[in-house]
Amino acid sequence: MEAFANSLLGNVSAQERSDTRTSIDVQPDVRALNSLALRSLVSLFNEKEQLFSQRVTLAGDGLHWDFTSRKRTIFALLGLHRLAEAGGRQPFDLASIREAVLQDTSWVKKAGDLGLLAWFVAECFPERLEKLFDQFDFENALTVYPDGRQARTTGVAWFLAGIAHARLLRAEKLPDLTDVAVDAYHILKDNQTETGIFGHAALPGFPRDSLFRRLGTFSDQIYAIYAFSMFARAFQIEEPLESALSCANAVCSLQGDLGEWWFLYDTRAARVVTRYPVCSLHQDGTAPCGLLALEESSGQSFQQSIFKGLAWIAGANELGNDLRNSDRAVIWDAIGPRRHLAKYWESALGFVRATRKSGLANLRVQYEARPDHFGWLLYAFGKYGLPDGSSPVVRQGS
Repeated sequence: MEAFANSLLGNVSAQERSDTRTSIDVQPDVRALNSLALRSLVSLFNEKEQLFSQRVTLAGDGLHWDFTSRKRTIFALLGLHRLAEAGGRQPFDLASIREAVLQDTSWVKKAGDLGLLAWFVAECFPERLEKLFDQFDFENALTVYPDGRQARTTGVAWFLAGIAHARLLRAEKLPDLTDVAVDAYHILKDNQTETGIFGHAALPGFPRDSLFRRLGTFSDQIYAIYAFSMFARAFQIEEPLESALSCANAVCSLQGDLGEWWFLYDTRAARVVTRYPVCSLHQDGTAPCGLLALEESSGQSFQQSIFKGLAWIAGANELGNDLRNSDRAVIWDAIGPRRHLAKYWESALGFVRATRKSGLANLRVQYEARPDHFGWLLYAFGKYGLPDGSSPVVRQGS
C-alpha cells in the first residue's frame, strides 16, 4: 500500500486489519482531508446569495465560478453539519444558509430530489420535517416523478435514503411511509442482478435487455448500498443488508489496483465497461459514505478498500498527480479522457469485450471542483474533526 494509505492505517498489524475495523478517528490524514474540504467550500461560497456555486473551473486566466445551486448547497450543508456536530470550527452561518436553501424548493423535479430534501431536513432542520411532509406528496412520489416511473436507481435510492433518515429522526410525528419505502426497495431490488450489480434504470416498457438495465454507474451502486443500509437501520430489517453486501463485495472486487472506483459496469458479467472518468467525489466522498454506512449496519469492514481510494487522491494514481491543491484550496474533480469521444469509444469496446488500454497520454486531470464533492467528503469523515491545533478557516475578504 502506498505511503498515504499506510499513514491512514497507522500502526495496525496485518491480522488486526483483516479482523477488525481500523479506527479512523486517530488518523491525522483524514482530518487533514476534512480541513481541505472545508477550505474548498469556503472558496465556493457566494456570500451574497448564501449559497454555494455549482462549480469552479481553472482556466488559463484563473478560477471561474458558476452560478449557485441549492441542490449542491444541500450536499455541502450535510457535510458541514456533520463537522459541526464534531466541534469543528468553521466560518459559515449554517442557519442562514439553511434558510436560503429552503426559501425555494422549485428545484425539486424528481423523486430523488425530494428524497435529498427530506434527508437534509431530517439531518439539519428536523423540526421542519412535518411541514415538509405536508408540502409534498411522498406517498405517490414514485409515480408522480419521472425517475420513480422510470425506476432510475440513483433517484430511487436517494428517495429511500431520505425516508429512512426522516424515520430515524422523527418517526412518531410523521405519516407512516412504510408502504412507499417498501415500494422503493422493491424497485431497487428489481434493478439488481444476480452478480450484485445494479442497472441504471428499468424503464418499464423497454426491452428487459436494454442498455439501461445492462449497465450501471458507480453512483448507482454506492447510492443503492447507502439506501439499503439506512433502510435496514430505520425499519429494523435484515434483508436489505444482504443485497447491499452483495453489491459492495462486487464493486470492491472490481476496484482498480490503484484504488480506482471505476465509472461504468456490466450488470450481468460483473465487469468494468468504462473505467474513466475516475471521480474524486467517489474516491473520498460517496464510496466512504456508502461503505461506512454498510459497515456500521452489517459489521463487515470495507476500510482497506476505502483507504486505497484515498491513496489514489493523494497521488498514488495513474498520472502520479496529487489531486489535492492546497494553494487553491481544492481537490480536483477527476482523471478522465482528454476527449469525450474517448470515453464512449471505451464503453463500446468494453461492452463487446474488446481490449483497449487507455494510455497515459490520453488521460488528464479535470481541473474543476464542486461543493457536493466536499459535502460528501465531510459527511463521510467530518465526525472525526479537524487536525489538532488547526486555525479557523477565514473567508476571503473577511
